[in-house]
Amino acid sequence: MKPEILAILGIFLVFVIAEVIFTKFFSKNAQKKGDGWVELISTIALTGFTQPFVLGMAYAACLAIIPQYQDALKGLNIFAALALFLIFDDMLQYWWHRASHTWAWLYKLHRPHHNAGYMSVRLVYRNNLFYYLLMPAIWGSGILIYLGLGRVYACYIIFKLLVITGAHSDIRWDKTLYKIKALKPVMWLVQRTISTPATHHAHHGKHKSDGITHYHGNYGNLLFFWDVLFGTAKISQAYPVEFGVENLPATTVREQLLWPIFRAPKDAPIVD
Repeated sequence: MKPEILAILGIFLVFVIAEVIFTKFFSKNAQKKGDGWVELISTIALTGFTQPFVLGMAYAACLAIIPQYQDALKGLNIFAALALFLIFDDMLQYWWHRASHTWAWLYKLHRPHHNAGYMSVRLVYRNNLFYYLLMPAIWGSGILIYLGLGRVYACYIIFKLLVITGAHSDIRWDKTLYKIKALKPVMWLVQRTISTPATHHAHHGKHKSDGITHYHGNYGNLLFFWDVLFGTAKISQAYPVEFGVENLPATTVREQLLWPIFRAPKDAPIVD
């Protein structure tokens, strides 16, 4: 097994163990019947099929269309290479995520991620099975790998998954740090640079009226900086009391995973 895969599995396992010990990993508050299946199936589908498939298809398409550029960027300065991934992976994912909260049809693919009434590492890959297949960011990474930046991607994706796993977990690693006076300048910078539990939990909050929830913003994955730059940031050091979706019809496990193939009944009750 590749070292980067071992590292990613190790990061995920550390957070899982922490949640098992401190926050009931297997039985979250507000957990509903079917949540576990949505999370298990979507996680296995992404890691076992979708991501390898998209990266491979992007690579194959480049090989067919622009064979002369294979490994053209190999040997590029590592900081320049990382900048390319931040733009063509992380920034593209920011815009894809933002579009998912703007266009109703695309939100149907993303809603499973918000349908849970809790935060957890279980949510990191919880989305409709078509959501990642269409995501421009994964295709962008595949192109950069074709251009010779595969080794840089291996390092980049480890750090990215460390940040987004920590941001979704209900182990609020940032909470204590906000209270340490000497760290205030550091945490001021951290909150405006990467996604943290406080800012990302606000994105998952259920009720906008609570003054913390900001589900039409805080879209950043690795870098919260994109929200700062593009005007969608709400910086908070508090956490919503409730998580989930507000004022939308109820849904089913099949619809969450396979919309538009499966759809919930039109008379489904409204989720408040």
